[in-house]
Amino acid sequence: MPQSSAPPVLYSFDDTNHLQSSLANFILKAQTDAIQHRGVFTIALSGGSLPNNLKPLVDIKEIQWDKWQVFFADERIVPLDHPESNYAACSKAFLDLVPIKKEQIHTLNTELFREQTRIDPTAEIKREEEDEAENEAVEIADDYEKQLVNTFAGANAARYPTFDLILLGMGPDGHTCSLFPGHELLSENDRWVAEIQDSPKPPKRRITFTYQVLNHAFRCAFVASGEGKQDMLSNILDRPEEGLPCSRVRPTSPGLVFWFVDHAASGKVQYPKTEYKWIQKATDDDLITTERKRLKEEMDAAVEAADH
Repeated sequence: MPQSSAPPVLYSFDDTNHLQSSLANFILKAQTDAIQHRGVFTIALSGGSLPNNLKPLVDIKEIQWDKWQVFFADERIVPLDHPESNYAACSKAFLDLVPIKKEQIHTLNTELFREQTRIDPTAEIKREEEDEAENEAVEIADDYEKQLVNTFAGANAARYPTFDLILLGMGPDGHTCSLFPGHELLSENDRWVAEIQDSPKPPKRRITFTYQVLNHAFRCAFVASGEGKQDMLSNILDRPEEGLPCSRVRPTSPGLVFWFVDHAASGKVQYPKTEYKWIQKATDDDLITTERKRLKEEMDAAVEAADH
C-alpha cells in the first residue's frame, strides 16, 4: 500500500436517488477538471450494480461525451453481447443512450477469441485445452494493456497510466475489479492488466486492472448500497490492516479514493463520514484540485526556503 496516499473519503446518502445524483455530479466535476487540464477525460467502469447507478448521466447536458475515453477496470472473457459482459451492462444502462463514438469505448479484442470462447465462453475448459486457453487469456490481457499504452502515451506519458476516474464496486468478500482475497494477483507489480482463469466468482476467466493502475489514478470511487454491504464495508474502512482487496486501493498523492454509499450500507461503519459538497459550477474546486493546490504550495515553500 502506498505510504504517500491520503485516507479514504466516505460519503453516505439517505437513499439511492441522492447517491446516484451526487455521483453524477462528482463525475461531471471530474470530467470538467480533466478537460481543463488535459483536453480529455479518461474513465474506467466496472460491472455488478455499478452500471445502473450511472443512469442519471444520460440526462446531464454538460457532459462532453466527445472528450471521454472509456475503459473497463475488469472484464469477463465473453462476447461483448453476452449477459456476463461488463461492457454489455454499461451499454444497456447508459452508453447506448448517449452520443459517444464506439472508438472511444475500449473493449476486449474479440478477434483474439478461440472458437470455443465465441460459442460457449463459460464452459469448463477441458484439460487438453488448458494451454490454448491460457495463451488466449494472456493475449487478451496484453492487448488491453496495449490499448492503455496507446491512450496514455503522449504529453502526459508516465510510467503508469493516470486515469482521471476509476469507478469500482465492492464484492461480498471484499474483492474489487477481479482482484480477490488471497489471490496471487494482489501482489502483481509488473503488469497493468492481468488475466485470471480461476476467479472464485463465475465466470472464471477474466482480465483485470492491477494495483499498478488503480493506485496511480487521480480518483478512485467505490459505489455500494444496501444492508447486505454493512459488515464488509465496516471491515474495509474500519480495519484496513486486514488487507482486503478494496482496502488496498489507495492512490498515491494527489490521488484520492472516495466511497459513495447509502446509510443502509454504512450502518455499522465507525469511520468518519464527510458531507458531500455539491459542485454547482465548473469553477468550484473538488478535493483533487484542493490537494493539487496544497502540494504546489508546499513545493513553492520548499523552493523558497532553499533559495534562502
